Amino acid sequence: MTVNRTTQELTGVYCSPLGDIVLTSDGTALKGLRFAESPCVEQAQDIPPLADACRWLDLYFSGARPDFTPRLAPRGTPFQQSVWRELLAIPYGHTVSYGYIAQRLHCSSAQAVGGAVGRNPIALIIPCHRVIGSDGHLTGYAYGLDRKQWLLSHELLDLISC
Repeated sequence: MTVNRTTQELTGVYCSPLGDIVLTSDGTALKGLRFAESPCVEQAQDIPPLADACRWLDLYFSGARPDFTPRLAPRGTPFQQSVWRELLAIPYGHTVSYGYIAQRLHCSSAQAVGGAVGRNPIALIIPCHRVIGSDGHLTGYAYGLDRKQWLLSHELLDLISC
């Protein structure tokens, strides 16, 4: 774990099947979850928000559906926050389109929704990978379409095995 003295953010690393995941917290809630661009050597310590996120990730990557959501505090505009709340409502193993979210928010622009989805600071737990194009095709994912496909297949296989 590291502490950024300027922002007072706590940072830890989770090793996943898809690569290292960097977790950030202010000590009370999870602020960020992103795939690392290069291998990390640190491990998340026993800071409650980071430990909760690691427990959630352990469940998720083991094939179990996490039965809780860690305390989250993503930073964003009110519109981004509303989109991220919609993402949290997408059930495990299901997908929705950008247009569907736009309709739910009474927003005329699926592209605006896509922009907010793309700025999701807490990937996986706020499941932006569950948003697809209106034609059913996989579209943009900040961490690559190969990871998005893996995550969706992982969830579908879990649903099939139940």
